Amino acid sequence: MSKKLHGEIVVIGAGPGGYAAAFRAADLGKNVILIDRDAELGGVCLNRGCIPSKALLHITKVMDEAASLSKMGVTYGSPKIDIDAVRAYKEKIVSQLNRGITQLAKARKVQTLNGTATFLSNSELLVAGSDGNINVEFDKCIIAAGSTATMLPGVPENHPSVLTSRTALELVSIPETLLVVGGGVIGLELGQVYSSLGSKVSVVEFLPNLIPGADPDIVKPLQRKLNKQFENIMLSSKVDTVTPLDESGLSVSIIDKNGEKTEKTFDQILISVGRRPNTDLLNLDQTDVKVDGNGFIDVDVYQRTSVKNIFAIGDIVGNPMLAHKATHEGKVAAEVASGHPAAMDARAIPSVVYTDPEIAWAGLSESEAKEKGISYEKGEFPWAASGKAMILNAAQGKTKILFHPESKQVLGAAIVGPSAGDLISEAVLAIEMGADAEDIALTVHPHPTLGETFAAASEVYSGTITDLYIPKKGEK
Repeated sequence: MSKKLHGEIVVIGAGPGGYAAAFRAADLGKNVILIDRDAELGGVCLNRGCIPSKALLHITKVMDEAASLSKMGVTYGSPKIDIDAVRAYKEKIVSQLNRGITQLAKARKVQTLNGTATFLSNSELLVAGSDGNINVEFDKCIIAAGSTATMLPGVPENHPSVLTSRTALELVSIPETLLVVGGGVIGLELGQVYSSLGSKVSVVEFLPNLIPGADPDIVKPLQRKLNKQFENIMLSSKVDTVTPLDESGLSVSIIDKNGEKTEKTFDQILISVGRRPNTDLLNLDQTDVKVDGNGFIDVDVYQRTSVKNIFAIGDIVGNPMLAHKATHEGKVAAEVASGHPAAMDARAIPSVVYTDPEIAWAGLSESEAKEKGISYEKGEFPWAASGKAMILNAAQGKTKILFHPESKQVLGAAIVGPSAGDLISEAVLAIEMGADAEDIALTVHPHPTLGETFAAASEVYSGTITDLYIPKKGEK
């Protein structure tokens, strides 16, 4: 006979959204049960995604910066890479954060269960774990079950030479040659990591641009660097077949934009073509929860599903699949489920690519505006005119802001360069607060900093910039 538990609020998934929901509900006085398949809390982001990848990207960035010092009169020898020590550094950070989340759960008296949760009805779950099955009844349930890497049809998924973002971060070995399938965020971030660690990296992307969704002009500085750093970047191309070789490695058939097929051999390939929601793991057909054609759970602004006592957040409710989006959705769901007024009403959700250089954007993109026929005006500040950027050898960077033609309020922004992910927060705040060009231009920014490029872009738009000379209309 299985054990039975009851929770006022039960959360499925202990990633950034899930544990945020559980902790917020506990802070509001609710009896909370938090369930996760992994023994360690934190989900994909902490254990196999955001955190370990950024730890490795920090290493590669420092290596690149050290090498660039030769232009400034300081030369170091070739780096000696101890892959075991690199792996240990990454795992130490993950472990410390794991312990922190566990301690926060204990402090809040959140009960944690390790096992796979599936629905039995609109008010009951079955949790299958190593210690047996547990029936969990709930008043309210918050689904935060996340997503899984999408695999390409015909690719031998379980072959040791086929990597996903999860297995790539394990750093079992550094291949001499690596093919990254997918020129999006994950593919390029991990591609740079492996390139810095010694791999000859090639990228194949189905679409004509890297990082689909980002403005091409913002991606250009990164692409120029990757053209030097990577062996090959194949755009408008696709992988046709992947065949394991008898000795080692893989034979990959690639079709280019002209329809021509070539065969190339790689030691390993990394599949990074997107992620799919984990709705298929939940047994949702035992509930009245509605799911769309792509497997995402339908929710309203209160994160409620079609079943009034079941909520859903994070990757499983759709794009953008971002940890910070999930965290905010988790707090909304917890507050609504606890009887408090709340809604997910973010005017902008920032996106960041932690490559070198970094790319970040928020709000309306220029590509999106053109595609939808939305009127806008813009101010751009090239980092070649920034003293701080020149000091950092980052003169290729740029800050771009889109403004409403009449109200002059910020519609969106995009930045490429060091710390773009940190800098974009000012743009998000400006959008949320309804700031206009004058608000930003008249805000005193410290000098010399990269942050002042945001004000400078507004000054370019307003015509008050002094760090650049912009000819007046009709002036030759």
